Amino acid sequence: MFCLPHAGGAANVYRRWHSGFPAEIQVCAIELPGRATRWSERAIDDAHELAETTAEALLPYLDRPFAIFGHSMGALLAFEVARALRRKARREPFLLIASGRGAPQCAPTEPRITHLPEREFIERLQARYQAIPQEVLAEPELLRFVVPLLRADLTLIETYAWTPDAPLACRIAAFGGAFDALVPEASLAAWREQTNGSFGVRMFPTGHFFSGTAEDLVLSAVADEIGHSFEPEL
Repeated sequence: MFCLPHAGGAANVYRRWHSGFPAEIQVCAIELPGRATRWSERAIDDAHELAETTAEALLPYLDRPFAIFGHSMGALLAFEVARALRRKARREPFLLIASGRGAPQCAPTEPRITHLPEREFIERLQARYQAIPQEVLAEPELLRFVVPLLRADLTLIETYAWTPDAPLACRIAAFGGAFDALVPEASLAAWREQTNGSFGVRMFPTGHFFSGTAEDLVLSAVADEIGHSFEPEL
C-alpha cells in the first residue's frame, strides 16, 4: 500500500502504520520532494507534474497487487498517480482510499492564500488547518524551512485543474471527518463519479486530520477495505 501525505507532511506521518497491519500488507510511505530526507530537492507545486514523477518512481514496484492511500493533498495526488499509472503501465490499484479530500471534479470552496505575504499566509493557514505546531511558530529558523514547503503544497492544491478522463476501474473508498468543515460529506460522495468499480464512504468522529487523531480507527478501516477487496463475489 503506497501512502501519500497531507500538505506539509512527510512519510513519517505513517510511521505507526508499518506495525498496524498483518504481515501481508506492506506499507510504503512515499517521501515527496522538499521534505525530510529529500529536503534539498525542489518542492513540486504542480499536481500533475508531481503525480507523473511519483508514478514513474513506482513503476518497478507494481509486480503485486497494490493499493494507494492519500490524505487531504495526498488524496488528490493518489488519484492522479493512479491515473498516471494507468497511462504508463496499464496498471491500476485494486483500491484507492481518498481521505480528507473532496472529489477532484468539485470546485474549491476555500479562497486562495498562497499569494499573501508570509505573516498573513501563516495566519490564514493556521485559521484553516492549524498546520504549524506552536513550537515551530516560535522558532524563526524552523519557519524559514516550513513555510516555503507549505506554500508550495498549497499552490499545488489551489492551482489543481481536474481534466475529464475515463473513470478508474478500482474500488474507491472516501474517508471523511464528521466535524471537518473543509470537506462536506457531499464532496466525499462525489468520488463515486471517478470509478466504475465499487464505492463507499466512511466517516470518523473527529475533524480534518482524523488520519492522525483517530489513527486506530483509520487503520482498522483501511484493513477492512483491503480485506473486502479480496473477498470472492457472491
